[in-house]
Amino acid sequence: MALDQSFVGRSYPPTDPYEVGREKIREFAEAVGDANPAYVDAEAAKALGHPEVIAPPTFVFAITFKAAGHVIRDPQLGLDYSRVVHGDQKFAYTRPVRAGDRLTVTSTIEAIKSLAGNDIIDIRGEVHDEAGEHVVTAWTKLVARAAQPAGEGV
Repeated sequence: MALDQSFVGRSYPPTDPYEVGREKIREFAEAVGDANPAYVDAEAAKALGHPEVIAPPTFVFAITFKAAGHVIRDPQLGLDYSRVVHGDQKFAYTRPVRAGDRLTVTSTIEAIKSLAGNDIIDIRGEVHDEAGEHVVTAWTKLVARAAQPAGEGV
């Protein structure tokens, strides 16, 4: 069953603040294989004009996807998460995420469409620091695959 178009434009409350730690940044950079010294060395980051170590660009996915959980778990929306695959991701930064940031995310449903029985939902996550300044916008596209008719393979 297609998702309700009336949810387009619906925003969910901001998340509790997430404090970005140096160790989390280091672990993430190591996990994605990015050896940029600005991710682990405060002096290297300062040499590039940053007040503290910065996070790799995709680091923010962890908190924006968690925030998108408000949308995913909304029982009124009726999204069957067991059928969801991650379709796309993009980011637009005002400034890099840095150690010590306390970030909140507000998720908004930007679009819902059905295509070949699949539901496609676009969620925009606006990330702000504790001063209320915009840091990054993240767009997540989720695809809820069409249910297989009884008797067909998965």
